[in-house]
Amino acid sequence: MVFSSLTFLFFFLPTCLIAYYAFPQQKVRNCILIVFSIIFYAWGEPIWVVLLIFSAFWDYLNGRFIDRFRHRPAIARLGVVSSVIVNLSLLGTFKYADFIVNTVNDVTGLGFKPPGILLPVGISFYTFEAVSYVIDVYRGEVRAQRKLLSFMLFLINFPRLVAGPIVRYAHVAHEIEHRQFNREDFSSGVTRFCRGLFKKVFIANNAGELCQQFLGKGLEEATVSGEWFGLLMFSLQIYFDFSGYSDMAIGLGRMLGFHYRENFQHPYVSTSLTEFWRRWHISMGSFFRDYVYIPLGGNRRHATLNIIIVWALTGLWHGASWNFIIWGLYFGAILLVEKNGLIGLLNRLPRVLRHIYALFFIVIGWAFFYFTNLDQLWRSLNVLFGATDAPLYGFQVGAAFWANALWLALALVLCMPTASAIDGWLLRTCGARIQAGVEVMQNLVFLGLSVVLLVGQTYNPFIYFRF
Repeated sequence: MVFSSLTFLFFFLPTCLIAYYAFPQQKVRNCILIVFSIIFYAWGEPIWVVLLIFSAFWDYLNGRFIDRFRHRPAIARLGVVSSVIVNLSLLGTFKYADFIVNTVNDVTGLGFKPPGILLPVGISFYTFEAVSYVIDVYRGEVRAQRKLLSFMLFLINFPRLVAGPIVRYAHVAHEIEHRQFNREDFSSGVTRFCRGLFKKVFIANNAGELCQQFLGKGLEEATVSGEWFGLLMFSLQIYFDFSGYSDMAIGLGRMLGFHYRENFQHPYVSTSLTEFWRRWHISMGSFFRDYVYIPLGGNRRHATLNIIIVWALTGLWHGASWNFIIWGLYFGAILLVEKNGLIGLLNRLPRVLRHIYALFFIVIGWAFFYFTNLDQLWRSLNVLFGATDAPLYGFQVGAAFWANALWLALALVLCMPTASAIDGWLLRTCGARIQAGVEVMQNLVFLGLSVVLLVGQTYNPFIYFRF
């Protein structure tokens, strides 16, 4: 099940909220959320619920084991090793088995048959949450959760189960047991959800259609301007798709009393790649920083090697394909150059030039992300930089731009921190009542337009579901 479906909007979510708020007892509410989370996850692929529950039970036991032997680190460490090995083995089996077999076949010429294992939705996200939990218990940053159902709620809560944000146990531990209904939180949650739904349905899906029209065409159809336009559309699609999901997850969390941390901070306003990765998929970046980069030595020793390792793993986390590894190393290389002096040079330039620099390399980076076939990737890069016989311009680009100019202008506005600025201006100049009324109207417009579009659309899942 996806948030941007009529089934979720008009059946699952209302039923869940009614059942949840029908009972004031926190324990009952937690059980209701667990049941609805299992239904949510099982809707499309019920067999993987067994794997999800096993992971939750296994990491609950390891957390208890570590906590019990917290004064004997050598023994407690066994719980960490056990959890990490099992979690990464499951992730490796389901996500990377085909990739490993195909790579071995390509290198050796052997003909091993790939196992063809389906990827459980969300496994990359809940695996990271489980691993971070047991490591935090071992480090003494949190105490192990003693109640199995409470731990299950942490790991499988449906708002961020399948595509994040990646939540640390410490950030929600108190709210698992002590949530209070807050009208302002519920209202802001509805607003955030409607905004995220609109970003996904109205902008990301439209950008995706334009991207498919122009990006990756054969040489006989390609133009340089069309290839750039298609890549720009994919840049919009992936941002509004993923940030829209994060907005919906954060909004749903607030409706239910949880306060998840921000996952995006307007990344396309960045003036460097370093700044971009502080604003994009923040929960993933902080995971790799705290659980990979710093334990490897961080900036203290072998910083260059550590950055290369982290970004290779970042690419591999996104997908079992060489293009994702290249994508990660591409950004890692640029970050190394910035770290070793380029940032100082960039800071001397006008802000607009720094912004152009950042956007240029960000957009090029999305080409590595988009094309899983390396031959297609190479062909596209050649077209982008005029290294083929493809013409510079085709009339289709201008026609597509002007036909979609309205929502493209809106997308440009939403890429910037304008919404919060407008909310603040309304509150200061018109008062809280007018600001609240405008917010209600905005929600109705966003929800209404999204529903109208959803009625005529086929199934269109979020991009990050496949990771």
